[in-house]
Amino acid sequence: MNITANTVVSKLFVAFVAASMLVMLASPAKAATAEELQAQIDALMAQISALQGSTAPAATPAKGCTFTRALTVGSEGADVKCLQDYLTPKYFTNAGGSTGYFGSVSAAAVAAWQTANGVMPAAGYFGPVSQAKYAALMAAAPDTDDSDDTDDTDGDDDTTSGDLSGEASLSTFEVADGEDSDDVEEGSEDVEVAEFTVEFSDGDAMITRLDIALDGTANTLNTEADPWDIFGDISLMVDGDVVKTIDASDKDNYLDEDNGSLRFAGLDIVGMEDEEVVIVVSASVAGSVDSAGSATLADWDVLAGPMRFVDADDVTTTETGSTGDIQAMDGSYNAALAAEFTIDEAGAGDDLDLEASDEDPDATTIQADEDDNTEAAIFAFDLSAEDSDGDVTINEIMLSATVTVASNIDDLVNDFRLEIDGESYDVESYTGTGLTVTNLTFDIDGDLTIPADEVVTAVLYADFEDMEVGDEGSTITAQVEAADIDAEGADDIDVDGTLVTGETHTVRTEGVSVTLVDESVLAVENADAGTDDEATFTLEFDVTSFGDTIYLPFGASSSTDLTSGVEFSIINTNTNVVVSTGIAIASLDMDDDGETNSFKISDGDTQTFTLEVTYDPTVSGSYKLRLDDINFAVTDVATATQTQDVSDEDIDTSSATITS
Repeated sequence: MNITANTVVSKLFVAFVAASMLVMLASPAKAATAEELQAQIDALMAQISALQGSTAPAATPAKGCTFTRALTVGSEGADVKCLQDYLTPKYFTNAGGSTGYFGSVSAAAVAAWQTANGVMPAAGYFGPVSQAKYAALMAAAPDTDDSDDTDDTDGDDDTTSGDLSGEASLSTFEVADGEDSDDVEEGSEDVEVAEFTVEFSDGDAMITRLDIALDGTANTLNTEADPWDIFGDISLMVDGDVVKTIDASDKDNYLDEDNGSLRFAGLDIVGMEDEEVVIVVSASVAGSVDSAGSATLADWDVLAGPMRFVDADDVTTTETGSTGDIQAMDGSYNAALAAEFTIDEAGAGDDLDLEASDEDPDATTIQADEDDNTEAAIFAFDLSAEDSDGDVTINEIMLSATVTVASNIDDLVNDFRLEIDGESYDVESYTGTGLTVTNLTFDIDGDLTIPADEVVTAVLYADFEDMEVGDEGSTITAQVEAADIDAEGADDIDVDGTLVTGETHTVRTEGVSVTLVDESVLAVENADAGTDDEATFTLEFDVTSFGDTIYLPFGASSSTDLTSGVEFSIINTNTNVVVSTGIAIASLDMDDDGETNSFKISDGDTQTFTLEVTYDPTVSGSYKLRLDDINFAVTDVATATQTQDVSDEDIDTSSATITS
């Protein structure tokens, strides 16, 4: 006797129905309502109908979807679109809206719906069991159909801009290098190596499949042309989100090993009419690539192959090369239409720059002590990894320093230290004799790592000896060269940059500190009855004594006697050349503290002075007044015994344009 499939199914369903009834009879005491019983009956009948192979649709209410087949990845049609509409927006949140194509996004939405409604297994397959559950839910739901209403006052549109419409055709397909094409190294992960720009006309479309090829044969000198030995994951991304990933290290995943082609199927990339969609290809690269970094080797191309898309009318098109840079369907990829990149050795993109720092101390007078050591910051520079692909480690930094007045470095300085990013490093060794030391060596020994895209500031401190009389007024200047910095990323780095030199600082146990209070410029026309103009410059500044009482002598015999008062310069700001110098002396006893020969400033006190200079140029130009030196003594004398240079301390006026 032959047993047909329908007979077996019928017997199975007799058992299924009986079991279901037993479950209902064994349920807790709460009686089911008529509506609940009807819903259960509808669900059972729908499952029986589906499993018996009936061609009749599953039980559905008047307002709902009709399913005559199981839906799974790859299904297309109006029933898929209806299901997507039903799942929107709670489960189905595709950016392109309901498309009518059942892809990975649809499968995930169905799985979420199955989990929420107790359908097992929640695998994303919308078959008879899921369809019966859908029918039961729809039967139990209130009828919200207002299609017969003549007055639609809710203002809602029945469609969205995400719905596909029109009969789409491909108008643009372009291939370009990826954003990271110049920064691909051994061991790189998810670097963007290519971009495909796609645009449709006459309607919207959804891209469901795209082939690409990884070609290492365009450069015939490549020592390794098999992509599965070079690459890990290859992904397609849209708007920063990964759409599909293929393990390119698995040789079996290639569509054609000869041309290195990969097929990305089951895509849900929606392109609206006349709007560009940019598909980015990202790649992960093996940690060791033969000849990576060579000027002629490790060159790769990314080519686009046939692309399949579907429009609103469920018309599927496979584009095979008629538009832009897309390649032929027969696999004859054109290397001239490709994105290009070169795989460099690991660390090739690591970079460190030596730069001048805004934190470099301004030129100043450092107050030393006759009995104790004094530490002060004398120099600062920046180490920048802003253009680096990876972190940079510092091994060693060597600086140089130059002094004046003191016979050698060790007479003035006891020790040096370097502070970087909150960490302090002592100088390992240096030659302390002579006026210049070129080997201030700091062994960082890899203890400092500068993260990629960051900048750190290094500050050099000098510990000055208790001052000897013969070293009073010594100066010190420090500098560093890029070649004297030993750094590495994934490999050794040649530090970029030139010589960076700090300001010159004066070291004294007694002297003055000078601070600008105010400045002004007044243009004066024909003040001397001539045909030219002049300008009056005014500088107001504070002078504070330290270490001892100081005296500014009154008695300069002439404007060229630079042994008293303060010295100044007139500077042509167009050429930065000094065009005139002079001297001014304290002529008024502003607080009755004057002495016989000088103006007195007690130790620790501050006095305010005003310097006013009128300048009549011989050549028209832009000029300013600058304070250069303070001449002083430590006793009440007519002639200064010490000069303190303040020309680098920016005690100057704004510029004035004067016509001669």
